[in-house]
Amino acid sequence: MAQDDHSGAELAAADSSHAAHDSVASPGTALITTDGFENPGFPPHRPRVTDEDPKRAKRAQRTVYTLFYLSILGSVWAVAAYMLFPIEGNDVDAVRLNNMFIGLGATLALFGIGFGAVHWAKSVMVDVELADERHPVGGSPETRAAAAQVFADADRESGFSRRSVIRNSLIGALIAFPLPAVVLFRGFAPQDQNPVELLNHTMWKQGTRLALDPSGAPIKASDVTIGSAFHVIPEGLADLEHGKLEEKAKAAVLLMRLEPSELNELPERASWSYDGIVAYSKICTHVGCPVALYEQHTHHLLCPCHQSQFDVANHCEVIFGPAKRPLPQLPIAVDDEGYLVAQSDFTEPVGPSFWERN
Repeated sequence: MAQDDHSGAELAAADSSHAAHDSVASPGTALITTDGFENPGFPPHRPRVTDEDPKRAKRAQRTVYTLFYLSILGSVWAVAAYMLFPIEGNDVDAVRLNNMFIGLGATLALFGIGFGAVHWAKSVMVDVELADERHPVGGSPETRAAAAQVFADADRESGFSRRSVIRNSLIGALIAFPLPAVVLFRGFAPQDQNPVELLNHTMWKQGTRLALDPSGAPIKASDVTIGSAFHVIPEGLADLEHGKLEEKAKAAVLLMRLEPSELNELPERASWSYDGIVAYSKICTHVGCPVALYEQHTHHLLCPCHQSQFDVANHCEVIFGPAKRPLPQLPIAVDDEGYLVAQSDFTEPVGPSFWERN
């Protein structure tokens, strides 16, 4: 049922506009539909107060756009509260104030849009009863024309184009509503650094030894046997303070050894491995889960979250699952003492592709 303030002329126009594709019954009457079934008709129409009282109708319109403006105010306040009540260190009171005022703004934004839309439908939109016959699914010109007419009728009945104040306030509320989320998500990154720049680098650098996780012991090339797989991190990160654990996780690497003849290396990466030993990021390129399962007979790596599979023998290309790009490879070499070391940091961002986007 669509609802709006209307005159007798509007109702007559609504009835005539639907005559071509709807079966409209006057209250208390019955009609025979095209498929031969009897439609018992509609109960007597009960006009609303906004239909009979123009002042009530104007008041309902004011209520609707006031609620939409309140939604805009709530969205703006949520963004302002995020900046006015920052979370400093481990201050519990700051966390409470931040959560309370941002929550109040988000609540007002949701309340304004939701209640405004409901009040619009119940008190302002045209109140006309219609019975729509079901038609077979099809794409004939007549069907498309009827669908276009339905949209035109819906626009007329809702008053979306005609009531500019309600329309503009709703558009403003919908534009303002996502702003608090944009500001809050930006706050996940350190304030003094570019988050995109941070995601392009890890703690690997030239000469850093590969160390076992969690012991932190450096690993020699001779310790990596064919078919084995090790979880490794940069040396010195085993006892990293809690505040930088995310850096340790981002630098996690899987180290494996294959027969050199089984490796199908890209020409530009021929020097990135050592005697069949290769190192790849442990962070899945789908949504960032840890790739932890290695099948030595097939040389496949499996992400347990969404079953993406990567072929280690073929530069960790994706062979199954939702991941869209191979795991980034860490260039490795051996130092004078036989320990495995990184030649450089990863040459591409680790983790999901959306991490790279600004």
